[in-house]
Amino acid sequence: MSPQQGDTWQAQHPRTVRHTGTGAEPEALLDEDAERAARAGHVGARLTRSDGPAKVAGEFLYSSDLRVEGMLFGATVRSPHASALIRGIDVRAALDVPGVHVVLTHADVPGDKLVGNTLPDQPVLAIDRVRHHGEPVAIVAAEDAVTARRAAALVVVEYAPVEPLTTVEAALAPDAPALHPAGNVLRAVPILAGAPIADAPAPGEVVVTGRYEVGIQDQAFLGPESGLAIPDGEGGVELHIATQWLHVDRDQVAAGLGLPAERVRLVLGGVGGAFGAREDLSIQLHACMLALVTGRPVKMAYLRDESFTGGHVHRHPAWMEYEHRADAATGLLTAVRARLWLDGGAYASSSTAVVANATTLAAGPYACPDVDLLGTVVYTNNPPCGAMRGFGAVQVAVAYEAQMDKLAAASGLDPIELRRRNALRDGGVLPTGQVVRGPIATVALLEALAEHPLPAERPAGAAVDPRDLPGSQFAATRGEGVRRGVGYAAAFKNIAFSEGFDDASTARARLTARDGRAVVEVHTAAVEVGQGVLGVQEQIARTELGVEAVVVAAADTAIDSAGSASASRLTWMVGGAVRAACVAVRTAALERAADWLGRRDTALALRDGAVWQGAERVLDLVELVEGGAEPLEATRTYRHAPTEALDPVTGQGDAHAGFGFVAHRAVVEVDVELGLARVVQLTCAQDVGRVINPMALEGQLEGGSIQGLGLALSEEVLLAGGLVQTQSLGSYRIPTIVDAAPVDSIILELGDPETPYGLRGVGEMPSLSSTPAILAALRAATGHELPRAPVRPEELVVHVDEEEHAR
Repeated sequence: MSPQQGDTWQAQHPRTVRHTGTGAEPEALLDEDAERAARAGHVGARLTRSDGPAKVAGEFLYSSDLRVEGMLFGATVRSPHASALIRGIDVRAALDVPGVHVVLTHADVPGDKLVGNTLPDQPVLAIDRVRHHGEPVAIVAAEDAVTARRAAALVVVEYAPVEPLTTVEAALAPDAPALHPAGNVLRAVPILAGAPIADAPAPGEVVVTGRYEVGIQDQAFLGPESGLAIPDGEGGVELHIATQWLHVDRDQVAAGLGLPAERVRLVLGGVGGAFGAREDLSIQLHACMLALVTGRPVKMAYLRDESFTGGHVHRHPAWMEYEHRADAATGLLTAVRARLWLDGGAYASSSTAVVANATTLAAGPYACPDVDLLGTVVYTNNPPCGAMRGFGAVQVAVAYEAQMDKLAAASGLDPIELRRRNALRDGGVLPTGQVVRGPIATVALLEALAEHPLPAERPAGAAVDPRDLPGSQFAATRGEGVRRGVGYAAAFKNIAFSEGFDDASTARARLTARDGRAVVEVHTAAVEVGQGVLGVQEQIARTELGVEAVVVAAADTAIDSAGSASASRLTWMVGGAVRAACVAVRTAALERAADWLGRRDTALALRDGAVWQGAERVLDLVELVEGGAEPLEATRTYRHAPTEALDPVTGQGDAHAGFGFVAHRAVVEVDVELGLARVVQLTCAQDVGRVINPMALEGQLEGGSIQGLGLALSEEVLLAGGLVQTQSLGSYRIPTIVDAAPVDSIILELGDPETPYGLRGVGEMPSLSSTPAILAALRAATGHELPRAPVRPEELVVHVDEEEHAR
């Protein structure tokens, strides 16, 4: 075991990992040293993170740790209102504070006044109105952070408050004021397949309906928004930033500064978590404006409260109405009708893509002949919502899996059996008309969960450790009202960017010599946000070039884009680019070796740092690139197969590049007298296509599962009149070590026929079915419908009259 997983941790959090790919036997955790020696760090090797030791030791530099001589500090003036007109801004008192260098407002924005990662609708600084609580109005630069914040508090903004639109219903009302010129409907996505669904069910059909709600979940990363802007002295700027997409940030920053893109260079700073929240601009443009005006480096770092209120987007809250119909005799689906409403908040962010995902995935991984879906995302005066792990697929999974459980009960079928009968098979067609490429794993995942051992029941009358009960952190119960429930859920999601987006990643590989040995240098703009893409690049380079020493250069905009660290795409897309570049270098190396050796007619190969002909080691690889020999270098760009936009009327089209499939089983215990719940065990079964690094994979499966647990039980950003009430990690309740359940992982490697090594993106899928599986288990324990996530404690209380009625 690694130093991060000692005996104590393992005893408290037992895990099993089963790799169920072709010919693989179930296996326990492997000895990492033995695996590394056997596999030399290639694809499939079980490796610790290359950046892990520095992070564990507290030596890793996050963007908030960056410093440079002579730097100033920036602070932001934010709106205290959810909606208001701006009558005036007085900065004189702030400028009078000793140590303050400049205060900037919208009038000082040198370029485009509006920005946005998909739709430029968000002011760099509020112009004549504010549309949400925490919206930036002005920025300050001073000699130190305390002075900058004190000065920001002295900026006088004259507001004329306006009644905010804080619900979807209010925003859609016929007499609602338009929050943006095009109105309050940001996007509506219809999807129609098969025959029109009749108002009344046909004879022999069983019908179940439901209305479901998902609250606002926050990404809750540990490192608030931060960065350092350094003017280059020639009118340009270099920005060191924690982000998810360097090039999209650069393009927006350049537009806001009125500069050509080549005058703005972005370098990745250490990222303290992301989960979608760093896809939009936060401090990027503000820090660069302050740096260019003052001629000094400027550092900005948000406090936690401003990170929550105006620093980043949150997961969209959703309201969903569903109707499922099925053949009463077989349980096979005959029709699905759904209406989805998402609250996009004040600005677009990535809402148009989120609602497309939610709607195209709204029927789940199931076959159904007749489908009528409509997803709508609207503007409100709530804080902007956008990307978060799962990106629309999380919300609808809560709804359609609750519907499948209702349908199982109405049909008299076991929940797994109903899902098995309805699951898409290989070659299955989605409601959009798209045929799913490659294996569809849903049935295999459900069967694996059914076979996986359940945790042992507590013997009647046995002594109970309060730490093993709901409410264990405050010893609230002794077990007298505790009931156990088991629930299942399956889900799927698209991988990579969709609807015709030119989704590309570029990589450069260079074989050179350092200190007498061959070294591969890899350069991409791939953003390491904790998912392990640094290690992926290293492993692919070792695999393709047979060189142990791999150096991954700092990600920046000096190379073409790698695309975003989102949509579970980076291992696939950047992996494809790195592989292609390394293959080109390998070809060049073998050609050079053949010329030098005079063996043009023989088959040569690279491995173990050498050129081989069969079993004969004929040349050390370093000899090809040392001395006067030029390094071997190649740059390649990788794209997945083209996708297409959805038809605006029918929703038909091959919109998605690929898919990932997942399923969960949850075992919970609920104290039905106190309304307290504890997840006893989560089991995550997922088809990952091909495992690149088992340790990194397990971290993704476990982390995503626990993030889903948080959404099921506790995580929610609370608003009152559009004002954010949840402004700290003390009030935003992410699962702690006490709350986190043991996670068993069942890993299938069925392979995607069109991706590098057959891999599938894995990062988002574990968060999809974890929440609905836990909700299903809570329903089984309480008998309550529980249509909302997160569940509130009072909803888990079983009253005496309920029990009497049940008898």
